[in-house]
Amino acid sequence: MDCSFTKLSYKETGYFSPLITDYLEGASALEPFYKHPVSPEGIQAAIEHRKQSPLNRNVLVEHLNEQYTGVRVAAAVSANISALGNDNVFTVTTAHQPALFTGTLYFVYKIFHAIKLAEELNKQIPSSRFVPVYWMGSEDADLDELGKFYLGNEKIVWDTKQTGAVGKMKTKGIDLLIHRINGELSVLPYGKELIALLSESYLSAPDIQTATFRLLNTLFGEYGLVVLIPDTAILKKEMTAVFEEDLFQQTPSKLVSATIEKLSSGYKVQANPREINLFYLKDDKRERIVRNGDLFSMQPGVDFTESQIREELTKHPERFSPNVILRGLYQETILPNIAFIGGGGETAYWLELRDLFDHYKVSFPVLVLRNSFLLVEKKWQDKIAHMGFTVNDFFRSEQQLLTDLVGRHKNGELKLAHEMDEAIRLYSQLRSKAAGIDKSLQQHVDALQARALKPLQELEKKLLRAEKRKYESEQRQIHTIKAALFPKDGLQERIDNFMPWYAKWGKDFLATIYTHSLTLEQEFAVLTEK
Repeated sequence: MDCSFTKLSYKETGYFSPLITDYLEGASALEPFYKHPVSPEGIQAAIEHRKQSPLNRNVLVEHLNEQYTGVRVAAAVSANISALGNDNVFTVTTAHQPALFTGTLYFVYKIFHAIKLAEELNKQIPSSRFVPVYWMGSEDADLDELGKFYLGNEKIVWDTKQTGAVGKMKTKGIDLLIHRINGELSVLPYGKELIALLSESYLSAPDIQTATFRLLNTLFGEYGLVVLIPDTAILKKEMTAVFEEDLFQQTPSKLVSATIEKLSSGYKVQANPREINLFYLKDDKRERIVRNGDLFSMQPGVDFTESQIREELTKHPERFSPNVILRGLYQETILPNIAFIGGGGETAYWLELRDLFDHYKVSFPVLVLRNSFLLVEKKWQDKIAHMGFTVNDFFRSEQQLLTDLVGRHKNGELKLAHEMDEAIRLYSQLRSKAAGIDKSLQQHVDALQARALKPLQELEKKLLRAEKRKYESEQRQIHTIKAALFPKDGLQERIDNFMPWYAKWGKDFLATIYTHSLTLEQEFAVLTEK
């Protein structure tokens, strides 16, 4: 997949919040909410800080070896798992729920970002070793989000009545979706290879988390990616003290609420804590835990006394599921992590958590905004160039593009700048003349000027609107290109799935993303097919 590669700042795209752009620019207002900057110096500081945090590496390696039992493991993955038992080995982690068939393109982008950053750190800091990790959020119960994907403009939804954690849902009915994908993509050069990949990953898997694990292991194993499914008793046992404090003292809620109060004075808050930040997992259910007096309620008719819930936590820690407030703390308690790769929303809620980490003496990672790409096929690049635009121009609105196009074609004829300048000069002369007679008349002249210029400004707008109506063909073409590159008026990576790209290019598509993935640069990338 031969592509040209350009970059622009996240702020220039217009698709990222003020909090994120300020974070990337190092705004002083956000410095109290993170520990280390996104820089080589920040990485080195995170490594030193990480060394001070206790970690049960034996439990981590034991779980991973069990998780990978019976799976074809790439040599790079096997070596990375073994290495995690050593004190000078650290992880670069990204996290995501087990979205069906990876969900959207940025799922792939964030994984390759972790892989590429780990590789770069291995080169730059040879005294340590760095392992890329994908942390699977398989306990998420939002099937509306995770059980759908797009093929072109069509949203395809998994029709299932299952409830609870999506990762534990059976794969029944997935065969119908794969059949649907087969009908659309099998005609492409690597379509049959894609269908075989999906079938091998999903159709014999007992649940969605296992299917996702198989898919990612096949796609990214050669790059050394370690996939971690943390929904297990042996790992959650490491969090029982935190879970207990959340249940009985609500400490996490108090800490994060105090941080949010400070952060929200200048920015929109991403996630709010609950009094108890745990869910209860059992019998295909994932229910909030709510305290009512001396009882802890999981669902209607299911209550625990204080002694009962303590016993349940001791015997079955796997049944307690952290929400977004505690998930990051769980991750950093389990992994020797020094950098977390997350999207805009993830980065925003991690900025709420520093005081929580400090309280529990858990190392806070460098927060790296995940890579973003815009993929431009050659046919769209040709159309864009024919209209006299660049791809980067298309981050602007359709109306801005059309205005620019019309203005170029009319060579400035629609602008009344000359006439306005003449009017301003006239009123400047009148203002000087009036001041010579009575200075109080200057304000009257100013008012006359404002009234005179307003009709000229309105006329300029009407001239432009009238001229735009003559460019219906160009307007349709702009709309078509925008709809292709920015589906549903948003970023391509938040709608499109990797499957059509894989069906067209095969593993070369993955290799292209890998090759052009950035590390600590924190810039938006545009890949244009040659």
